[in-house]
Amino acid sequence: MTVMAAPVSLVWFRHDLRLADHPALAAAVRRGGPVLPVFIWAPDEEGEWPPGGASRWWLHQSLAALVGDLAKLGSRLLIRRGPSLPTLRAVVRQTGADAVFWNRRYEPAVIARDRQIKEALRVDGLEVESFNGALLFEPWTISNKSGRPFQVFTPFWRHCLGLAEPAEPLPSPRSLLAPACWPPADDLPSLGLESKIDWAADLRTAWQPDEVGAAKNLLRFCQEAFDNYDENRNRPDLTGTSRLSPHLHFGEISPRQVWHGLRQVAERRGLAMQDWRGCQFLAEIGWREFAYHLLYHFPHTATEPLRSEFARFPWRQRTAWLRAWQRGRTGYPIVDAGMRELWATGWMHNRVRMIVASFLVKDLLLHWREGARWFWETLVDADLASNTLGWQWTAGCGADAAPYFRIFNPVSQGTKFDPNDDYVRRWVPELAKLPADWIHQPWDAPAEVLARAGVILDRTYPRPIVSHAIAREVALEALAKIKQV
Repeated sequence: MTVMAAPVSLVWFRHDLRLADHPALAAAVRRGGPVLPVFIWAPDEEGEWPPGGASRWWLHQSLAALVGDLAKLGSRLLIRRGPSLPTLRAVVRQTGADAVFWNRRYEPAVIARDRQIKEALRVDGLEVESFNGALLFEPWTISNKSGRPFQVFTPFWRHCLGLAEPAEPLPSPRSLLAPACWPPADDLPSLGLESKIDWAADLRTAWQPDEVGAAKNLLRFCQEAFDNYDENRNRPDLTGTSRLSPHLHFGEISPRQVWHGLRQVAERRGLAMQDWRGCQFLAEIGWREFAYHLLYHFPHTATEPLRSEFARFPWRQRTAWLRAWQRGRTGYPIVDAGMRELWATGWMHNRVRMIVASFLVKDLLLHWREGARWFWETLVDADLASNTLGWQWTAGCGADAAPYFRIFNPVSQGTKFDPNDDYVRRWVPELAKLPADWIHQPWDAPAEVLARAGVILDRTYPRPIVSHAIAREVALEALAKIKQV
């Protein structure tokens, strides 16, 4: 009697580089038979936003860790490069697979591509299913009382919190049945994700890009920062935030794991459900959900303003100013500290992100898309939904946007949120010897104070490239013009 080999299930890994709470992987295991994990590198597919340099570096490290984790389960990660649909079909032919599973992504172009892939593979006779492995609440399941998408965060999140609690995270499989033979694969270095960018050494020092690193960051936050989050979350000189954003973006941890991790901490401390569910940190997870809600319902906002009147805004084009902002040479210490932290670590504290973004779009009147592009290239947590929401929020042209007339003063923001000057002294070391009275506005310091600190304006540190007071008035005039039309 001939024994038929069990059918192979392909699990297509994308922004879900973990084994725990992985619905697509769990479905393949439940189905029985061999499971073949596959990753496809296809950055040039139409409509795709290819990851920037920092994200490529992270992706390489995370994939390498996933390869090791799968090996511990007796499996491998099949790496291929090429267009997604032809590549999947090739692997199906080479393995005899009869099912393909993946976790959903929510970028507009990827949604359209995945729909086409799903239809084509079903026509081929395969079982195909996608799952939610990235969000607490998928965008099409949430609407206001009129049946329309939310455009303001507070009622959106209040609605979400009124829904059933997200399901418990799924456990990691204990083993994976390997296919009888493995088809040819590309090796990870051949993808060219690790370029010779000069920030790589600092990134390695700052991050552990894998499922273990994500779990460590969540544990550290719960043990050390959760209790004082409301007080310290705006302090860039402290480690008062979770630093989970890149892990969430690459799917090394799921939002369900974060939700239930917080719930466990709250229960151990005797907090009532309404207390911990209303905590500020969970609301920050809510902002991530809101970002995807907006991108799904308003897909044009990745490049165009949600508020149509801002299409007429008189943005400037000043290459020298943009370059000074990118390099952290604007003459405003808190701005420059943030931009240098970004370059060195691939990350920037959220409060400082708002400060540097406000400076670009309101002090310099440079287009928010310029800032979004730079963040996309340099952030390890570069995420299309969150990046779009953040920049449109700051520019005043998006949903739930900060009013355009809310223009951050970089001096007062620095003194308020870097009260001990530690953040500026770390990232702008040429000002480290300045007294506290002058470190956030060195251009006003007396000559003898500058001399004692070894600061020579326009030589060791630049004077401000614009006057904030004048720039504020110019920005408000620009806003008035688009309102008159």
